[in-house]
Amino acid sequence: MSVATRRPHTNCNKGRGPYSKSRKHPKGEVWRKLYKKELEKYGEQGLYLRGLRHREGLTQKQLAAKLGKGCSQHHISEMENGKRTITPAMAKRLANVLHAEYRMFL
Repeated sequence: MSVATRRPHTNCNKGRGPYSKSRKHPKGEVWRKLYKKELEKYGEQGLYLRGLRHREGLTQKQLAAKLGKGCSQHHISEMENGKRTITPAMAKRLANVLHAEYRMFL
């Protein structure tokens, strides 16, 4: 049978798709349960920062160097641990370096 004459499988995963009403968890809530301890320790923005930094293969010191003036390794550590807030200007700088959406850090 050619690709054009095949019928789509309409009953596959019926009621179990990503947007079905039968899902137990609202979209995006599963990871919060999986990483509950880490969220309590680092906070959501700190966990995003830590994860994105690891994804890019950077140490805190390397990230601070890429961010440039006014940011040290100590500042990165404090942001990751939730001890320092991430300002909108810093969020944009982080997003630019880490190839992410800046709103994740706010």
